[in-house]
Amino acid sequence: MKLLAGNSNAPLARAISDYLEIPLTKASVRRFADEEIFVEIHENVRGEDVFLIQSTSYPANDNLMELLICIDALRRASAKRITAVMPYFGYARQDRKPGPRTPISAKLVANLITTAGANRVLSVDLHAGQIQGFFDIPTDNLFGAPVVSADIQARFGDQPITVVSPDVGGVVRARSLAKRLENAPLAIVDKRREKAGESEVMNIIGDVEGRFCILIDDIVDSAGTLCNAAAALKAQGARGVVAYVTHGVLSGGAAARVAASELTELVVTDSIYSGETDLPGTKIRRLTIAPLLAEAVRRIADESSVSSLFD
Repeated sequence: MKLLAGNSNAPLARAISDYLEIPLTKASVRRFADEEIFVEIHENVRGEDVFLIQSTSYPANDNLMELLICIDALRRASAKRITAVMPYFGYARQDRKPGPRTPISAKLVANLITTAGANRVLSVDLHAGQIQGFFDIPTDNLFGAPVVSADIQARFGDQPITVVSPDVGGVVRARSLAKRLENAPLAIVDKRREKAGESEVMNIIGDVEGRFCILIDDIVDSAGTLCNAAAALKAQGARGVVAYVTHGVLSGGAAARVAASELTELVVTDSIYSGETDLPGTKIRRLTIAPLLAEAVRRIADESSVSSLFD
């Protein structure tokens, strides 16, 4: 087995490498003066089972192109199997046609990865489960729930917890977490979104008075939805509100918006590398998913069960 890392999330790749006690394959991933990407692998990968670690987060197009070129380089170097390990799958929110004459970009990206030569895809908390069906190759969608639930129980296990979905579409995710938290009660935020990046909380479905609320979602971008939901929950008598989100996109003024909100804390994973160190005293905290990804990589390489990670 070989591990190869792109430039999108080097700290996570190193953490996976350390967990598996397998060094990262030596390679050069650099750019020419006109920003064209060039990849050169400095080790023999012929006949190897190669896991390529690369999130397609910001800058999404650069990181996606880097992933495709790395796959092509491995295929031309006669790697036996290439698994694209994508902790964050970019373009996942464009998984359907929201209106006439619009693309389904998630399907296009799936086609590009398959055509480039990937044999398998490994991702975490895909925005929509049907994206697995966009690929014509095996696709494993890992869940961050075990990492999240362990942290919640360690920090807030003595509180009367209610799990809250920030919208109707996230109810399945919230119910799964509630089941892990000894069947905690569930509440739903009734949200209306007029356009992308803007939302307005309309109502809270469920009893949250005197409860410690855990908001759960897969992606936080502008953080407007979470901040509005936290304000609505507090207005309904919630004791406190903490948000757990797998992918911290956190674009624009998201961090400042969280700092000024009713949220006690926003917890994200390290699926996306921001390039900045989280300052002490801020409301944003990161959990690592390196052990989860590393265990999945080991099981795929050994041809053993990945789903048993979540039993």
